[in-house]
Amino acid sequence: MTTQAEVAEILIISLAGEKFALPADIVLEILDPGPVTPIPTAPEFVANLVNFRGRVVPLANLCRRCGLPTSQQTPDTRIVVLEIEFEEVPTLVAILADKVYGVSQLDRVIADQVPRLGTRWRPEFVKAIGRRQDEFVMILDIGRIFAPADLVV
Repeated sequence: MTTQAEVAEILIISLAGEKFALPADIVLEILDPGPVTPIPTAPEFVANLVNFRGRVVPLANLCRRCGLPTSQQTPDTRIVVLEIEFEEVPTLVAILADKVYGVSQLDRVIADQVPRLGTRWRPEFVKAIGRRQDEFVMILDIGRIFAPADLVV
């Protein structure tokens, strides 16, 4: 079960009009969108690269990964650079967010069993559901989203 300590601070983002959370401790930087380089042979949800401080970083579109409708870039669109464990190695990845609300804390984690019915997103990519003020926030399972076996073309 997910504990409060595991998600003490979260970054809240919007994807296709839904609010999701990421553990704040994996967030390195939030960037304005810039030039991207397509990768023709990559899985569709990581089909681009971005330059982050001189390093080449894959850019993931979590809407595509989570089964949500993709949207056009707006002035609120941001790139969030994360450091995750990929095959037991710290790895930089970037994700596209429709909007970044900021860092916050959950009032509590209310469910580690994510409903499989009635959601627009793929439940296997949501680790838990938390409550923040008067709203529910889905906590993304970044490890599952970027699981090596699921990235094979």
